[in-house]
Amino acid sequence: MKLPARIGLIGCGIISSRYLEVAQELPEIEIVACADMIRAAAETQARNYGLDRVLSPAELIAAPDIDIVLNLTPPAAHYSVSKAALEASKATYSEKPLAVTYQEGERLLALAKEKNVRIGCAPDTFLGAGFQSARRYLDEGIIGAPVAATAFLMSRGHEHWHANPAFYYKPGGGPMFDMGVYYLTAFVHLLGPVRRVTGSARATWAKRTIESEPRRGEVIEVEVPTHVAGVLDFASGAIGAIITTFDTQASMLPRMELYGTTGTLSLPDPNTFGGPLQVRSAGDEAWQELPLRFGHADRSRGIGPADMAMSTLEGAPHRANGDMALHVLEIMEAIHVASDTGRHVKLSSQCERPQPLPEGVYAGVRPD
Repeated sequence: MKLPARIGLIGCGIISSRYLEVAQELPEIEIVACADMIRAAAETQARNYGLDRVLSPAELIAAPDIDIVLNLTPPAAHYSVSKAALEASKATYSEKPLAVTYQEGERLLALAKEKNVRIGCAPDTFLGAGFQSARRYLDEGIIGAPVAATAFLMSRGHEHWHANPAFYYKPGGGPMFDMGVYYLTAFVHLLGPVRRVTGSARATWAKRTIESEPRRGEVIEVEVPTHVAGVLDFASGAIGAIITTFDTQASMLPRMELYGTTGTLSLPDPNTFGGPLQVRSAGDEAWQELPLRFGHADRSRGIGPADMAMSTLEGAPHRANGDMALHVLEIMEAIHVASDTGRHVKLSSQCERPQPLPEGVYAGVRPD
């Protein structure tokens, strides 16, 4: 592979616009073709972003000049599309989650190993300015040794705003799989892997009525829990608590906080790339704003594939990698299993705490 890595995008829904916009600013990658099961969707994105090639998904995967397949399909299709790309010996980067089940995720990683190609997965928000800065401050000891962490995603549900919200209430959706993945990935980036979990989950309403356009009035059959609370025991000894819900009308809870022996870090929304980032140490009378020490503080979806391309060239591990995505997938699944079985679930997967970026470096962009 040489830079810019040539990327073929499969899945031309709403999120594809974010990747297409950001890719134009990243010298490590170039999106050269797009595909969708609905060809008109691919043709629209090709026109909007100046792409010359609109292919079928099979044609794109088979194209010899595509270095990385970018899988932006709905969650239920992540496994089949990534599997086809890996079978064609193509490096693959998927939107989150890696797959709908941990078993499927294991198969994808095994296939990537067999084919000796890389697999990466969103979210890449932890590569942005907010969480890279938080990692640097944490590693420098700004709050002492980590003791505990909390995360809260409190929401009314996607039917109030999303144009096509139904799949958020199907397998692979729900508040934990759709949004908890951002919080858990940020936790693993900061604190390392989890060794066991427990939790409780429920679906408050069996049906949801869409209030957003263009599907206002349609009824969604809910197939997944919509309020999920988990407790995480990290291998490092820290204890985490996470609540993700589509069942609350309002909340004043913080997004994420880390508690250490000498202070507390207030963390940004992990679905964003920037701040704010604050600290309050023992003896302080008020919170202090911390400066961000890295680039990519704005919407930057696509820096994960850029880092994967650069890391491939350098022969180094990429940060938004398959091992971490599989570990986060197992955490999410295990919290649901714990709720169903009434026990702690010991995790079988492991991953390395991803290496931080060098200070001042944009994800995937190295100094000259």
